[in-house]
Amino acid sequence: MEDRYFDLKKLSDYSSMSVRTLREYVTRSDNPIPSFRLGKKIIIKRSEFDGWIEAYRNSTGGFDKIVEDVMRDLRFNR
Repeated sequence: MEDRYFDLKKLSDYSSMSVRTLREYVTRSDNPIPSFRLGKKIIIKRSEFDGWIEAYRNSTGGFDKIVEDVMRDLRFNR
């Protein structure tokens, strides 16, 4: 499968996480989503995002933390 690059909006569609939550994970100091800037846009490679999610899934409670953050964000944005 061809690797793709996403801006935060496209990654939001792909991951079902809000742009706000993704931006927070990109800018965090501990274990951020791997990304780079192209001008003012934040760009994330799909395979690197998938690897980042897998790392959380394999760590104790990490994936649950992401789900909690997403659910909190969904309630906040209603």
